[in-house]
Amino acid sequence: QAQLVQSAGGLVQAGDSLTLSCASSARAFRTYSMGWFRQAPGKEREFIGASDWSGHPTVIAESVRGRFAVSKDNSKNTLLLQMNNLKPEDTAIYYCAAALRLPLKLWPRSTGAGMDAWGNGTLVTVSS
Repeated sequence: QAQLVQSAGGLVQAGDSLTLSCASSARAFRTYSMGWFRQAPGKEREFIGASDWSGHPTVIAESVRGRFAVSKDNSKNTLLLQMNNLKPEDTAIYYCAAALRLPLKLWPRSTGAGMDAWGNGTLVTVSS
């Protein structure tokens, strides 16, 4: 069974940077678009950003645009979420996901429907 394995998160301070990774088993998701969601305490799941299967183009949610970036490196079977200038409101559990058929332009409208695989989630806590 193909899997998505996420790196550990942790506790960081406001203004810090942190990169999360999502590793694919072999080349299982090479032709899948892949992206990130997060869920903060008391809030619904929120789209963060995604990459087309080849690594470009990418799309980033308006709420984090300019601070976060998504990249997909098929040569390393890895999806990254680079987070800069972290804020306390970024505190959440972050999930990576993969979709074979969902067009990239529809990812920002997704609450998780259409995903074919999910990572187990990584807790990121940002202190002020």
